[in-house]
Amino acid sequence: MRIVKCPSCGSRRISKVQRDWTGEFQGKKYAVEGLEFYECPSCCEQVFDPEAMRRIEAQSPAYRHRRNRRIA
Repeated sequence: MRIVKCPSCGSRRISKVQRDWTGEFQGKKYAVEGLEFYECPSCCEQVFDPEAMRRIEAQSPAYRHRRNRRIA
């Protein structure tokens, strides 16, 4: 996946970055180290490809809760 234009503001300055990313679910913070995703410096929009989403879901307490319910 290669993005050349921000889907939110239309800026062509969007670029792929790699850094630690943090999220929050029900007051619980979690982090994904070295995540690659696209970010727009004009509007701060972040766009995640399928691999980035898999990594986020693997760390998110929201998805961990769902997986545990399916196993039980």
